[in-house]
Amino acid sequence: MELLVFDLDGTLLNGEQQITEYTRDTLKLLQQRNIAYTVATGRTIHAARAVMQDTHFPLLHVYNNGVVIWNPESTDYIHHNHLTHAEIDAVLNAFSDQTITPFVFTIEPDGSHAVYHAPPENEVCRHYVSLFEANDSIQNKPLVSLHPTAEITNINALGSQVEIKAICDQIKDQDHLVVYTGGDMYKTDFHWLDIHHSASSKGGAVEMLKESLGYDRVICFGDSDNDISMFEIADEAYSPANALDELKAISTEVIGHHDQDGIARFLREYYSL
Repeated sequence: MELLVFDLDGTLLNGEQQITEYTRDTLKLLQQRNIAYTVATGRTIHAARAVMQDTHFPLLHVYNNGVVIWNPESTDYIHHNHLTHAEIDAVLNAFSDQTITPFVFTIEPDGSHAVYHAPPENEVCRHYVSLFEANDSIQNKPLVSLHPTAEITNINALGSQVEIKAICDQIKDQDHLVVYTGGDMYKTDFHWLDIHHSASSKGGAVEMLKESLGYDRVICFGDSDNDISMFEIADEAYSPANALDELKAISTEVIGHHDQDGIARFLREYYSL
């Protein structure tokens, strides 16, 4: 038995951050054929929910680049490698020299989600704060109230390329951290930053899924550097035409563009759906 694993942004989602009707229908066809699939994304659970609405993903989900494995049936967390307050001190110090707001995501003691942040420094940060405030599934809290025992899943930020690079340069020697960064595909003037524990990766989480769910093979789909680890452990790995060259180089095949239902069209041909 094989398990299909999809990244979201730049892969299963189009440029409007949507799962198209064509792709949604393709997933239904997979279900009818009893072909198993799930998602492994850099998004937090609350950010992924917004784009996965009306689409059935019954198996375990991988969030935060492998930090969190979540069971949608029981709503339990199967696994997560979190950062401690002490482990992010260097990160917060790096942000203090820039005009970027860090968003610190946590799993609270009662299992709920929270995001801690300082007052937003620019228009984009204010926009994201307003999105969080409108989301009932996550609590908004001031960064100064981040408690010493917080279970931190990841830290996100958006800013100019210069500011993001400056932060990366300051924390590059922190061995317990993994840092992903790149140009934002939805806001072209900005770069994004995602920081989490070095013990976590999509590849490691997908290996856990494969073993716990009892699958023999894994076929992965992704477009960016945070997908490299799962491509390395996959039996087959496919990247859309918009993927990074680095990922294309280790792909089984480069397939259609994410903004042209490339993944879904490939699946219909691959499985004769």
